[in-house]
Amino acid sequence: MSIVVKSVCKALERIAPLRLAEPWDKVCTTMSDAKRVVLTIDLTTAVLEETLKVPTALVITYHPPLFKPITSLTLADPLQASLLKLSAAGTSVFCPHSSLDATWGGINDWLADGVMGPQKATAKIDILGEPKGEAGGAGRIVTLDEPIPIEELVQRVKKHLSLSQVDVGRPLIQKPIKTIAVCAGSGGSLFSGVDADVYFTGEMQHHDVLGAVARGRYVILCGHTNTERGYLPILAKKLSDTLSELARDESSNGLSREERIEIEKNQLDIHISEVDKHPLDRM
Repeated sequence: MSIVVKSVCKALERIAPLRLAEPWDKVCTTMSDAKRVVLTIDLTTAVLEETLKVPTALVITYHPPLFKPITSLTLADPLQASLLKLSAAGTSVFCPHSSLDATWGGINDWLADGVMGPQKATAKIDILGEPKGEAGGAGRIVTLDEPIPIEELVQRVKKHLSLSQVDVGRPLIQKPIKTIAVCAGSGGSLFSGVDADVYFTGEMQHHDVLGAVARGRYVILCGHTNTERGYLPILAKKLSDTLSELARDESSNGLSREERIEIEKNQLDIHISEVDKHPLDRM
């Protein structure tokens, strides 16, 4: 593993400790002397081609390219082929996934900021799901100081995620909104039994939506990766800032002398993929 990759992995551990990842998750580092780091939500074929055009030390892909156990890698499978081609190019892969959801200041807090809007200073945020010590938890519950209509909340979500449309499930009896359950990606299982006026996530199974609406909840669905991709610029800044902090930290928790010299000597190019996008288009 190159010095650049080791240094970036140390920074990522500070930003989103892997101990916060869910037990089912496949967070990992798999398999240069390059100074480029690429951030993406998914390692698609388009992102692979973009990455291979410029020597790259590390791809930080939020979603693990492989989620089910395998016994071998083959070029016949496009997802496996992407990993093989990156490995051949000397490029490592790091997948933070649910640890980046759970950590304070991570994706779910970014989503919570969006639903609070101008009420951010007075709203309350709590952990949704099992707390992971003081470091965070799988989701968030936002409690507004004053209730707002569903139309206002939908506008806040669309503005925050830069979307023109979202899917909204409405209960039979309309009511103002004060509590919002928040989960990046797919929040159906996390929302089970949660008492909130609104369930806000990327996607839910059909019958979970029906059940939530029947129990008097609103549901706002935005598309799985649409609830995640807007966080990448924030992650890029956190990564840059944390690397600088590590370079100044001369304790055992910081970078080694060799790593510090390498980071100080060479400015990392942290690149957010320009071709990473939600896999579905509305037509």
